[in-house]
Amino acid sequence: MHDSMIERVQNNPKFHALVATRSKFSWILTIAMLVIYYGFILLIAFSPATLGTPIGNGVTTLGIPVGIFVIVSAFILTGIYVRRANTEFDQLTREVVEDAKK
Repeated sequence: MHDSMIERVQNNPKFHALVATRSKFSWILTIAMLVIYYGFILLIAFSPATLGTPIGNGVTTLGIPVGIFVIVSAFILTGIYVRRANTEFDQLTREVVEDAKK
């Protein structure tokens, strides 16, 4: 990229909107994942008996599905970000690039 094109991109209001929207969305998902993960860790630390509670008559405890939820939630939040990145964020990026080429 030439310096003039970089300057046009940086001065484009759509670029600023893209950066702000993507950053806000990323922070929301990051906070959600941190709440889930540290909630699990705090539950282990302060109430281990809760996660040690058996489910039904078997040997599986409540900690197993809760732990699986923590792992699956990471995949779900990643999928949510990828879906939005591939639609809204990519479209805004294309618009910024097209504007910079003019």
